Amino acid sequence: MDESPKRFDRIVAILIQLQSKKIVRAQELADRFEVSLRTIYRDIRTLEASGVPIYSEAGVGYSLLDGYRLPPVMFTREEASSFIAAEKLMEKFTDKELHNHYTSAAFKLKAVLKSSDKDWISTIETNVLMQPARKLFNEKAPNALALLFKSIAEKTQVILTYLAIEADDPTERLIEPVGVFHENENWYTLGFCHLRNDYRQFRADRIHQIKQTDKPFTIEHPDLEAYLQNDLQKYSTTKVRIVVPKKISKYIATQKKHHGFVSQKEINDGNVEMTFMSRDIEEGFCRWFMTYGDYATILEPERLKERVSEIISKTRSRL
Repeated sequence: MDESPKRFDRIVAILIQLQSKKIVRAQELADRFEVSLRTIYRDIRTLEASGVPIYSEAGVGYSLLDGYRLPPVMFTREEASSFIAAEKLMEKFTDKELHNHYTSAAFKLKAVLKSSDKDWISTIETNVLMQPARKLFNEKAPNALALLFKSIAEKTQVILTYLAIEADDPTERLIEPVGVFHENENWYTLGFCHLRNDYRQFRADRIHQIKQTDKPFTIEHPDLEAYLQNDLQKYSTTKVRIVVPKKISKYIATQKKHHGFVSQKEINDGNVEMTFMSRDIEEGFCRWFMTYGDYATILEPERLKERVSEIISKTRSRL
């Protein structure tokens, strides 16, 4: 099989990626194209031999010399259609300011398409709809996500007026945002809170107001992913084993990770045994379990069985 066309496409894609970031690591390129580091080194040498001014530094990565740019790149019809999905997601799942910025960028992207592709994209555009289950941002802080992104990039503190779940009134927090993540249909920011003198998570829809400051970060923060992993390890967990019919297990798959899912295995009679390490069997896991409990059996722990019985008894007394 002739690998030349495939290699040509990869080299062009590498050049485009080099233009998209200040520094690109060889491993990053190898992972994206699913090739060896040796192949990436060879492709980089090919670009250099063709006159592309690439600067490399051992242990850091590759970058293009300032000022070097390719002419505008044409998008394929399939690439352009992916922008439609992204634009619809941005409209419903990010704040108003970020959506407006993306819409502006999308107009520029569509402007370089051929006329026939514009018609093709327009047809798709009117038939794609996103419907989030709930409001993700407070109307009083419609640009919360955009300001958090700016704060993270510039490493400047923000002031939040925040309503914690256990509080009756919002409080003012001065925080240093570390990162933003989406989990269980909500946006969160992780930040160092100067009021609590510790790291805290803040849910976007509970932010009533957000203000940018010019105060720089006072701490060198860990990466978001590293912090979240360490955060999980700080909590004590309880091993939970349940048995559910295989036909039911697929319906609870979307929430199982949130409740500490570890593994599952098929056992006799078409059932599945699922194992969890739960941080909260008394409330979180217990109440989730009850949504499908009429199909399930608890193997361990005994405390979970007792807690489910307590809730059922209390419910009966109110009927």
